[in-house]
Amino acid sequence: MKISGMRMREKLIVRVIARALIPFILLFGLYVQFHGDFGPGGGFQAGVIFAAGFVLYGLVFSLADLQRVVPWPVVELGVALGLLLYGGVGVASLLLGGNFLDYKVLDSNDAMQGLHLGILLVELGVGLAVSSSMLAIFYAFAGRREAR
Repeated sequence: MKISGMRMREKLIVRVIARALIPFILLFGLYVQFHGDFGPGGGFQAGVIFAAGFVLYGLVFSLADLQRVVPWPVVELGVALGLLLYGGVGVASLLLGGNFLDYKVLDSNDAMQGLHLGILLVELGVGLAVSSSMLAIFYAFAGRREAR
């Protein structure tokens, strides 16, 4: 990737700052993911934030480096597992005698515990699917060559 005539590998300050920021971006994504049932946030926002950390890595270091960190089969698996986790919670609640995504039936002893577990699992599925989908979109566009 070129920026104003220089290759990104020659932009030392950008690389150092990105290397310092990426762990905090990923950590903030995890915070939003697991804090989503108590406050603003949740799976979608966390998935986008988490993917943004990896996209920054791909933009600064290279698409090939990012694909070594997160290979394409892992991205495909993430999309599928996220969807299965989301749908699986709904099917589990149906099998336990409730409505689709009726979290209260997930714990027969304490409905509030079932509600908390259901929200956590569904938001985790959404976060995984969104993060993987955003990476798939980035891979699709970043892998294209410029038309000459």
